[in-house]
Amino acid sequence: MIVELATYEQSADQVTGTVEQLGGSLFGAHPSAEALIVEDDGATAGFALFYTSFSTWECLPGIWLEDLFVRPEHRRAGVGRLLLAELARIAIARGCTRLEWNALDWNELALGFYERLGATRLPEWDLHRLAGSALHRVADGDAPGAPAWPRSPK
Repeated sequence: MIVELATYEQSADQVTGTVEQLGGSLFGAHPSAEALIVEDDGATAGFALFYTSFSTWECLPGIWLEDLFVRPEHRRAGVGRLLLAELARIAIARGCTRLEWNALDWNELALGFYERLGATRLPEWDLHRLAGSALHRVADGDAPGAPAWPRSPK
């Protein structure tokens, strides 16, 4: 389903993870994410992949929904609502103050769904990402404009 999601988001060429890596991330010694799966008569209908986030202002945890995907044949049948409802219950049970995610600006189907649920869009926030060589340049202190700071954070 991850490849199906990436194909839907026009990014199938960016899927580089393996089944083994996913298994380690979800079920390994130090899991970094969790997943919910909905089945309908034995067929996988959709999934939600999420992990714990943190609010420095509230000093409390939240949940970051990394991906929500419902297979086309199961859309408009309540699968997405079921997944978000379960995530909301998990967030409340864990003392989280928020459940957050990103959505592609062209995905009108998803944006309308989230709006109908009462989710607030945060247009004043822009997503930023360091990856690949840029991530390594920053880690090495070689990024343009990097100050000559002699210490590491504690």
